[in-house]
Amino acid sequence: MTEGGIIVRVSGPTVVAKSMAGARIYNRVLVGKDHLPGEVIRLEADQATIQVYEDTTGLGLGEGVTDVGKPLLAELGPGLLGSVYDGVQRPLHAILGMSGDFIGKGCAAPPLDREKSWEFRPVAREGDVVGTGDVLGVVSETSRVDHLVMVPPGSGGTIRRILAGTFSVLEPVAFLADGTALPLVQSWPVRTPRPFRKRLPPTLPFITGQRVFDVLFPLAAGGAAIIPGGFGTGKTVVEQSLARHAGADVIVFVGCGERGNEMTEVLEDFPKLMDPSTGRPLMERTVLVVNTSNMPVAAREASVYTGITIAEYYRDMGYRVALLADSISRWAEALREISSRLEEMPGEEGYPTHLASRLAGFYERGGQISCLGGGKREGTVTIVSAVSPPGGDFSEPVTQSSQRIAGVYWALDPALAHRRHFPAVDWKKSYSLYTGAIDDWFRENVSAECTALRGDLMALLQREEELQEVVQMVGIDALQEQERIVLTVSKMVREHFLRQSAYSDTDASCRPEKAFLMLKAFLSFHTLCRDLLARKVSVETVLALPFREELERMKELPAEGFRETVDALIARIETERGRER
Repeated sequence: MTEGGIIVRVSGPTVVAKSMAGARIYNRVLVGKDHLPGEVIRLEADQATIQVYEDTTGLGLGEGVTDVGKPLLAELGPGLLGSVYDGVQRPLHAILGMSGDFIGKGCAAPPLDREKSWEFRPVAREGDVVGTGDVLGVVSETSRVDHLVMVPPGSGGTIRRILAGTFSVLEPVAFLADGTALPLVQSWPVRTPRPFRKRLPPTLPFITGQRVFDVLFPLAAGGAAIIPGGFGTGKTVVEQSLARHAGADVIVFVGCGERGNEMTEVLEDFPKLMDPSTGRPLMERTVLVVNTSNMPVAAREASVYTGITIAEYYRDMGYRVALLADSISRWAEALREISSRLEEMPGEEGYPTHLASRLAGFYERGGQISCLGGGKREGTVTIVSAVSPPGGDFSEPVTQSSQRIAGVYWALDPALAHRRHFPAVDWKKSYSLYTGAIDDWFRENVSAECTALRGDLMALLQREEELQEVVQMVGIDALQEQERIVLTVSKMVREHFLRQSAYSDTDASCRPEKAFLMLKAFLSFHTLCRDLLARKVSVETVLALPFREELERMKELPAEGFRETVDALIARIETERGRER
């Protein structure tokens, strides 16, 4: 540490200190007599501008500043899963015991418990030559996740000694020939992407459990998706549903500047939730990084970097990691606040001119990669970010900049939300750029007809949209019988296929196999209706067919025996078509 800085200016979350020669950009500093944590964001001669991660009320001119000499580091090791951190990785449960419900000024605690012991099982042997990413051993962090203890970036050599047994995170478990001690924990600067061997093209889907996403607008594992929507459209509900049901080994949930009541709900509900795939607590595969709207904006800005660094760490073990950020707009607002304090030239709507590049740098830290180290480990970080455009205006800078970068756009519609249609996804505005890359997987593992079924569904919804415009002008009685059938079937699809209840035991999550089978049944019924009308059967008779009730109840059928039941239903529909011929 280097002491000697003196505060000469305080402006909200930013502080200017002189006598800071030798400091570097993004160095961590301790500000004032309370040692408030901060980060250097600008250097001019011997003056440093610092963003402070805590409230600067009461901070006085002339107080000292200490340069820690290192950037903001994330502490990575066993014990991350199940933890709750603030934006700069302070463990909130430990802080609660130290200072009560509110974080005291300068209050800090180590991110990982120094007292807890972990059983380390070595897999490397003495005499092995190891490098970055090679696995030294395994710790059973939770019943679901085996924590691989890896050689940290920048280290390597011949193992002189490796131990087995029970260790705290700071105790060495291996020693290299040059004397380097390797403990269970390692540190990494949060603003620097962790290294990997090779970036791989996305070829596997990220299964969400939501039919409207997996069928119409699928996301690739390692891809990036944004969920723009105004207030009350269900962004948080979607993200929490993904945290519970998505096909990921590890979940990193970043609450970035959201309202305190929403984050309180997350903190209260997540420890109680069960992982549907294992029946174990969901927190056994989850890390929470929470930062509310009344916390200092600097800590909000750091929270997404802390979250993505933790996600990259588990990715390097070969796991499928999902980073859920709610919401990236609050992070962008923190950038705007800091930029205004620095008196930088503002861009559109006051956001900094470098907003797009900062967003791109964040999203690019996702991806499917080949991990460093021995073996053929491959890991993914899939990023799903909620965007909160003011007034639901999707033309604002954060939405537009994110849309240019992300491969999936799940736009939420307030009109659907007001009709209690969730997920309130506007299928007219939403899209996915990954369908061509991952459709081969769907054809091989789910249904050979997946591409055709998706196309037929989109055509049906598009035709319904066109007919609704006609109905509003001339009324439904002016439509032909075939067109009335389109409206009826499309309404069935919207209400009983695209709509899902997060509170339903059977329908909160839906596997792709079930989703495409349901869609095939609906489209088979549509074909039957068209054939009957072509044979001069009255529309009233067609609409009274008994298949409708069975189709509408499909989503509540249990998984056991579902395929047999729906296959039989489709067979009966096809038999009816053949009989009418």
